[in-house]
Amino acid sequence: MAEQQNQKNEQQEQDINQLLKVRREKLAALQENGKDPFVITKYDVTHHSQEIKDHYDALEGKNVSIAGRVMSKRIMGKASFCNVQDLQGNIQSYVARDSIGEESYADFKKYDVGDIIGIEGEVFTTKTGEISIHATKVTLLSKSLQILPEKYHGLVNTDIRYRQRYTDLIMNEEVKKTFVMRSKIISSIRRYLDEQGFLEVETPMLVSNAGGAAARPFETHYNALDEDVKLRISLELYLKRLIVGGMERVYEIGRVFRNEGLDTRHNPEFTLMELYQAYTDYNGMMDLTENMFRHVAKEVCGTTLIPYGDVEIDLGKPFARMTMVEAVKKYAGVDFDEIKDTAEAKKIADEKEVHYEERHKKGDILNLFFEEFVEEHLVQPTFITDHPIEISPLTKKKPDNPEYVERFELFITCREMCNAYSELNDPIDQRERFKAQEEALAAGDEEANTTDEDFLNALEIGMPPTGGIGYGIDRLVMLLTNSPAIRDVLLFPTMKSLDK
Repeated sequence: MAEQQNQKNEQQEQDINQLLKVRREKLAALQENGKDPFVITKYDVTHHSQEIKDHYDALEGKNVSIAGRVMSKRIMGKASFCNVQDLQGNIQSYVARDSIGEESYADFKKYDVGDIIGIEGEVFTTKTGEISIHATKVTLLSKSLQILPEKYHGLVNTDIRYRQRYTDLIMNEEVKKTFVMRSKIISSIRRYLDEQGFLEVETPMLVSNAGGAAARPFETHYNALDEDVKLRISLELYLKRLIVGGMERVYEIGRVFRNEGLDTRHNPEFTLMELYQAYTDYNGMMDLTENMFRHVAKEVCGTTLIPYGDVEIDLGKPFARMTMVEAVKKYAGVDFDEIKDTAEAKKIADEKEVHYEERHKKGDILNLFFEEFVEEHLVQPTFITDHPIEISPLTKKKPDNPEYVERFELFITCREMCNAYSELNDPIDQRERFKAQEEALAAGDEEANTTDEDFLNALEIGMPPTGGIGYGIDRLVMLLTNSPAIRDVLLFPTMKSLDK
């Protein structure tokens, strides 16, 4: 059986090699006859496929010019049909010898699936009711020297899909729709924030101190300065410097880099948006977030009822709000308001089989309880507020309860969608928080922050009360496009090298 399969595989490989050879021979023949498609530098496109279908009444009988990839062909003697795929979809073209000329028709019959062509002709409807183009001229714009996957089965191998996204986009219409949607989502976010008076800015990616989040950075060496630098893990500390400088509302959408593993929710480089607004707090950030999510859903999806997997997410209703202590009490049955200290927290963690490290304090253990017992229940939009200070080094304390800070995370489909603070603007307190982070780093926490003296200097100059927030753009795109994994919304996700 295995031997038969090996023989079959060898035969298939020989057949493919022969087909590839034929394509190169066709190209050579075109070039010898002065018809090299690769010398063509431009082609005037007047319409796209869906545009023609949407405006058929106005375009019937009119001449149009389209360009795209041949996805199928049916040769029928003196007349043929081909299906051309462009940005908007597919459209059929009727190609007849008497309409384009004998020589051009002979050339057309030799074109392969995958070739890129331009078609000029008249818009009409076939006897079967399909909107088509009656070609008067066909131009070969690029010769495909590879073979596309067989159309009926499509491209289903996920590893190949991610590695060869270009082929994935050709063969899977839904994939292209996802990335068109991604672009529209980001544009919608920009429009919303611009209308709210925010300024879009850009800050450094190569930094000497990668702070603002709990994550391991990627490290590299800057040859010109002979200095070790890091790729940023966050946008926070530079954007806050701009708030100090008087730019009251700023945001940035950009790549950040975290030296961590890959799974359905994480990629080591991803798109983060952070925004900061002077003279507001985390309550203002909650209102802005809820309004923005609702606005983007309406504008891009046309509805606030978003299907995701087997559930429907309602972005139209007010988002639920509860503190982390309330959430743990509700879902784990443990009230951390009644727990006096770290020793008691560790005892209860042992009883509930929640694993912690020796360095962890009461607040860390509260967060571990939240991750263990609560996150899986947060399907509909829920703001979790008032985190323990131990896990929030850049956040203002709650005036009435300094063990906790003015912070929230938004959860939808059991995933954190964003993280927001009433920003810490006390430079003395901030120095103490950095000191605690340095101690955690020394104790083995590789994700702890280090002291940023220039940032402290900025705070000493004076930062107004400020609300700040960071959004995982990729996760928002996953939600609004009903995509189960982050790789499905990244055009080129990180993949292990095939050479390894």
